[in-house]
Amino acid sequence: MCSESVTDEKHIADLAIKNGYVYTVDEKKSRAEAIAVSGDKIIYVGSNSEIESFIGPETKIIDLNGRMVLPGFIDSHAHPSMAASLVATVILNNLPSLEAYQDAIRAFASANKDKKAIYGNGWDNTLFPPIGPRKEDLDAVISDRPASLMSEDGHAIWVNSKALEICGVTKDTPAPQGGIIEHDPETGEPSGTLREDAMDLIHNVLPPLTVEQIKEGLHAYMEVAAREGITTVHDAMVLVPGHKGSLLGLGWYRENTTAFAALAEENKLTMRVRASIHTSPELGVSQIPALLIECENHKSPLFQIRSAKVFVDGVVEGGTAFLHEPYNHKPGFCGEPIWNPDDLNVMFEALDKEKLQIHVHAIGDAGISMTLDAYECAVKANGKRDSRHQVTHIQVLAPGDFKRFSDMGILGVPQPMWFKKGSNYKELELPYLGRERAEKEYPMKSFMDVGVIMASASDFPVSMPCPPMLGIHGGVNRCEPGVDDPNEILGPEERVSVEEMIASYTINGAFANFLEDETGSLEVGKKADIIVLDQNLLEIPPSEISNTNILMTIFEGKEIYRDK
Repeated sequence: MCSESVTDEKHIADLAIKNGYVYTVDEKKSRAEAIAVSGDKIIYVGSNSEIESFIGPETKIIDLNGRMVLPGFIDSHAHPSMAASLVATVILNNLPSLEAYQDAIRAFASANKDKKAIYGNGWDNTLFPPIGPRKEDLDAVISDRPASLMSEDGHAIWVNSKALEICGVTKDTPAPQGGIIEHDPETGEPSGTLREDAMDLIHNVLPPLTVEQIKEGLHAYMEVAAREGITTVHDAMVLVPGHKGSLLGLGWYRENTTAFAALAEENKLTMRVRASIHTSPELGVSQIPALLIECENHKSPLFQIRSAKVFVDGVVEGGTAFLHEPYNHKPGFCGEPIWNPDDLNVMFEALDKEKLQIHVHAIGDAGISMTLDAYECAVKANGKRDSRHQVTHIQVLAPGDFKRFSDMGILGVPQPMWFKKGSNYKELELPYLGRERAEKEYPMKSFMDVGVIMASASDFPVSMPCPPMLGIHGGVNRCEPGVDDPNEILGPEERVSVEEMIASYTINGAFANFLEDETGSLEVGKKADIIVLDQNLLEIPPSEISNTNILMTIFEGKEIYRDK
């Protein structure tokens, strides 16, 4: 059992947690019974008996009756500022049919007659053919105002005829580089679905959400995050206010950096936020001075930007991920990268030279190879440093690229709650990729076996809600909760241990965000980011992990959630 305390004058604790199963996630993976907290920091980790000397008449004491204690979870890739969709748009997530979508849209439009545009989120690609949903089905429920609804993966929008008309999108409108305008095969007219950069044709024209709406959404997200034990998040796409380049359809969130900064100034952030700022391929290196200014402007303890976000490709379900071999449903077509490879190399060299971390969206194996090529160019030009560059999503990989991650110290940022054979796998990934590639998608153990640090994430609101507990279940079991059919396990050889999954949501996430000296483990001197679970993940059957609940979340010494 570990025992650690402050070495200078002994403090009386503000909070003493006793009689717990404390899994510290320190270097030795120590266990303890008790934690003492003074202010926002941990001052003791050790035994029930020794903590008594830290307890005074004003100390708050929590007896856990043997409950498990972990460091607060870290979500290393999410979009919390997009939680404005929870309060300002129509939510389609988990609705079962086109008719259900139409009912929800009709009701929302009727209740929000003052809105100049109707936005929404969450339609499921599996409910529609490859061409996507049709404008006529949206026109049937709202035709007087523009309407745009984003898919649950965030890589396509479904629009009505009014939106196309107002934004000037016709059958003659060329798709931008990296974008797709779906067309009716008979008339050639836009059919109502736009993908990737083509989304900007709509969302850079329609009115954006306000700062207050985004702040309201962030408050809603922080409540959800506290309930799930998340005390630190990486927002993977904040925007330079007034950014003139492509925004991959997120123009309606163009005030998200302003909203975060306002909450930090008002002392209303109940979690630690680190962020990556979006880059546009058509602006290239010319946008770097603006990125550096924005990073310099946001250095509060709870909200900082130190990373650049780069989209290299799209998604498999949209046919926009960049693959080495063609899609099964589109013979001869491998998808297209969002960046020209030479331009990407130049951009990575320039970003790395400025000591910016680079956070890359890459899903297809060719997109990932192209990303690693660009990282190699940066290392060759600038020398190797402690950059902690990252690739997120990493769905399909060329076998030789695992070692390239390790050799360059590139971190993987997976979404383990996707490690399953659900409807997306069966209805999209399997027919689009073919069985051989689909069975090997979303590797985890193969990365860890060659020493790659994996920092797990949710990609909220693509996954909504965003429970790390479901991610830990996915990494250990690689199947849907409640599934016991071995044929329903996605790549059983890629399963990892409970301890490895906990590390991926705690200390690895801290390392990915340059926060390992501040959080990610329960050690003296670190911030008191602490969660209490109702089950011991190290003792229960792996199939029960997803049924584990968070009983309490403490952020920097303050209780921000308690199960009722």
